[in-house]
Amino acid sequence: MSDPAGCVLAFDYGLKHIGVAAGQTVTRTASPLDTISATNGRPDWKSVDKLVSEWRPRRLLVGLPLNMDDTESEMSARARQFANRLAERSGIEVTLVDERLTTFEAASTVDRRDSHGLAAVLIAESWLNDESRLNDDR
Repeated sequence: MSDPAGCVLAFDYGLKHIGVAAGQTVTRTASPLDTISATNGRPDWKSVDKLVSEWRPRRLLVGLPLNMDDTESEMSARARQFANRLAERSGIEVTLVDERLTTFEAASTVDRRDSHGLAAVLIAESWLNDESRLNDDR
């Protein structure tokens, strides 16, 4: 595991699966960690808590599935609920990241069963490489 002070964990929220990736602020890269099972959007919180405890990230990222016209959907609301619960449980700042097309892009590039982790990688790297965010953090 790399320097936890520079680590972020990204979550690609879904009703059946939640992809998780670890990102490094120094290299601005991410790697898939795990795909956590969920039942109707309720994650296996023990698995989530274990990852957060092991990696001790400085921030958590949750993909926000917006429509192409910037409106929110039922999945957006559910992702927000997941993010709020994650913040409550972990005590770590959670940032919502626009994830339009990440799941589609991930599914088109890898085997379907591996797409959740790759979608989380895309969420992490999108946030890590957002120049406007980088300027705000200085």
